[in-house]
Amino acid sequence: MTTNNLVQKIWSFCDTLRDDGLGYNDYLEQLTYLLFLKMADENTSKYSLPAICDWHNLVVYKGGELLDQYEKILKTLAETGGMLKKIFSGAQNKIHDSAKLHKLINLIDEENWTSTGYDIKGEIYESLLQKNAENSGAGQYFTPRSVIQAIIECVQPQPLETIADPSCGTGGFFLGALDFLNRQELTQDEHDFIKFDAFHGWEIEKATARLCLMNLYLHGVGDLKKTPDIQVTDSLKSKVEKKVKIVLANPPFGKSSSDIPTNDVKLAEKEGYFLREDFWITTSNKQLAFLQHIISMLSEEGRAAVVLPDNVLFEGGAGEIIRRKLIEEVHLHTILRLPTGIFYAQGVNANVLFFDKVKPTKEPNRDEIWFYDYRTNVHHTPKKNPLSFESLLPFVECYKQTKRKETWGNNNQEGRWRRFTHAEILARDKVNLDISWLRDTKSIDLDNLPEPDVLISEIIDNLESVLLNLKNVKDSIS
Repeated sequence: MTTNNLVQKIWSFCDTLRDDGLGYNDYLEQLTYLLFLKMADENTSKYSLPAICDWHNLVVYKGGELLDQYEKILKTLAETGGMLKKIFSGAQNKIHDSAKLHKLINLIDEENWTSTGYDIKGEIYESLLQKNAENSGAGQYFTPRSVIQAIIECVQPQPLETIADPSCGTGGFFLGALDFLNRQELTQDEHDFIKFDAFHGWEIEKATARLCLMNLYLHGVGDLKKTPDIQVTDSLKSKVEKKVKIVLANPPFGKSSSDIPTNDVKLAEKEGYFLREDFWITTSNKQLAFLQHIISMLSEEGRAAVVLPDNVLFEGGAGEIIRRKLIEEVHLHTILRLPTGIFYAQGVNANVLFFDKVKPTKEPNRDEIWFYDYRTNVHHTPKKNPLSFESLLPFVECYKQTKRKETWGNNNQEGRWRRFTHAEILARDKVNLDISWLRDTKSIDLDNLPEPDVLISEIIDNLESVLLNLKNVKDSIS
């Protein structure tokens, strides 16, 4: 059975369970538990699970006996320690119809999951994660894999470099980096470092962290004794104890609904605030807070690529101060404007900011920022015309030029690759980085308008984006 067919077969069963009130996230969580048990059974020399976890017994049980046995297994694994404790901590059975649980177990039992390589198992799991993002409304947090691949090709992680994501979700950036590293010729020490020490993640949702651990495990990172460093906590509240070489992130969008980080010692004593002396400024804007946190995480000469919404490029107040600092104290060197319609949530217009942590100096470290506009006159939708890596390849090639050269110029007004000096940007109102220069042709070329559904989707996206940005501005003012 092909990967797509297998994914479709397993995912389609979710519709049956939805009648019982089981959500997409819950379904994926139960799949995670059962897939692990099945793979453990297929490779008993590698997995040493308690006797109660025997898969064959689980397949045979029915009715109340099956439900009882499944609950006992989850509880036992949660108390086992190591990787198992991290994956199964707090695990509960949420499929209370024993007949449907039995059917799902049989669906999984029909396949041999460990006979496939890491790539296939991981691909299947990644596909399930993506379907969950598409259907559960969590799409705004699911970074398109084509964007991740393009970012990795630009950042080019090396075998002994530490890689962190302070809002790691299901581990998409880690898997992109892993794929890039595995294409290199590695020594045993480098292989071991990648397997156990390279990746450091933080995820506030326990269930999502569980999916991340499983995702990494299926791709060969960590083992049952030593788990990847994935912490279930709000990374903004975590003291930066060890600097890392690379940060790749797509921080959650929106305003902080809980405590606000501040660099003001007195303000930090008040309820609703916590101290971050390493921050430049107090802000309730999550993205601006994460941006400051990421800069703190980087070691000298470290590098970062961060997916951020448009409001980070133009919002006043804290946003202006942080943009100025990014230019004057951090080497912000490249901004990729991503097209609308690539996230599964409406109204998300995003960019990728690339920057390096350089040694402190009184003078600006570099004198220009390069922009690649892959938004104007570009039409993508998640399902009908998804963004592919090949679409972003021209940007990657521009980014990797040893000596960068603009594609925009007096002789080519349609060029998407253009540089602006620091002086030009610092002279703009509020150090506004929301820059575009390409002519929007769809309002002029009536003969080549997009299809009506694409046009309507773009209008909805634009309206949603305006509302989202207005809301962010309102939040920042209040």
